[in-house]
Amino acid sequence: MFNFGTKRIVATGIGAALFMVLFMFVKIPSWVPETQFQSAYALGSLMAVLFGPIVGSLVQFIGHAISDAVQYGSPWWSWVIASGVSGFIFGLAYGRTGLERGDFRFKGILKWNLIQIIGNIFAWVVVAPVLDIFIYAEPVNLVFTQGVFAAVFNIIVCGVLGTLLMFTWAKTIPVKGSLE
Repeated sequence: MFNFGTKRIVATGIGAALFMVLFMFVKIPSWVPETQFQSAYALGSLMAVLFGPIVGSLVQFIGHAISDAVQYGSPWWSWVIASGVSGFIFGLAYGRTGLERGDFRFKGILKWNLIQIIGNIFAWVVVAPVLDIFIYAEPVNLVFTQGVFAAVFNIIVCGVLGTLLMFTWAKTIPVKGSLE
């Protein structure tokens, strides 16, 4: 899970680049300021479950940081760190869902969604708002409102798109002992 060889380095680079592009261009705006439905978290969650918490954390941290730097001139560190934290927690599903064996079924889907819900709530309702207050002296009401909505949006994205990506990925892997 915490092994970091060539395969995981390459996965991190490719994942971060794809995450950055999705983060910048494939999102649905919301009514909450600076908060959107970000499709990038579906990809980040797939990378985390396939390669573990280190890759998940780095893909989302690097992808988010570069995206912010390109779009706004500098990263908004509190949310970049929260992205890394959520990616790390998503990666704790590594080896627990059956995805790597092509056996991503109800139990695996349920485990994945429980882990991603916990990860999103912790990252966006605790980490991001607290860091916003300490780093940027942002108003408490605003950051916690944004955090709650970000958590809800990311839970939906990871629960729907992330699960679909994982289910589709699992179908590409032959189950051991099957003739298909």
